[in-house]
Amino acid sequence: MIELLNEVADTDPRYEDFSVWHYRTDSWWWQHQGAVIRLGRKIEIGLRFSLDGLRIQGAWWYPDPGQVDMFRKAVASEGSGRELSAIVEDVRKKGYDISGDVMKRPPRGYPADHSRTDLLRHRSLIAARPLGCEEWLHTPEAVDRVLSAAADLDALLMWLVRHVKRAA
Repeated sequence: MIELLNEVADTDPRYEDFSVWHYRTDSWWWQHQGAVIRLGRKIEIGLRFSLDGLRIQGAWWYPDPGQVDMFRKAVASEGSGRELSAIVEDVRKKGYDISGDVMKRPPRGYPADHSRTDLLRHRSLIAARPLGCEEWLHTPEAVDRVLSAAADLDALLMWLVRHVKRAA
């Protein structure tokens, strides 16, 4: 995992801030290694090695106070809201599952019939998909696969960096 992240970090200066965890004596942790590449406050690319292979996700989660309000204001705005909606649809078409902490109802202060109610209900936003467990996973091709998946997530993550990076 560390070698993979070092090689990924060499390709883009935005990827230089990363952490690896779950190296403990318990075998479960060795079989479920995780890492994050931070792009902004609470905005990151997550990688997980397990017996099922490699999984990647782009996430904004565990928001700081004020970040959810910033996110919702940007979603409700015509320009940035439409942009995010198109980005999320594009990421979904590329095979990513869209999830996060989602409220059952629209938040207070926003109309229930808002055109982007589905996004307004989010208190976090995650796009994730498995990359697989084939032979390439143990070759230099793994770096290319991670970079390709990171490129899929770039528009989403950069939107989040622009609109929710700092808490109010």
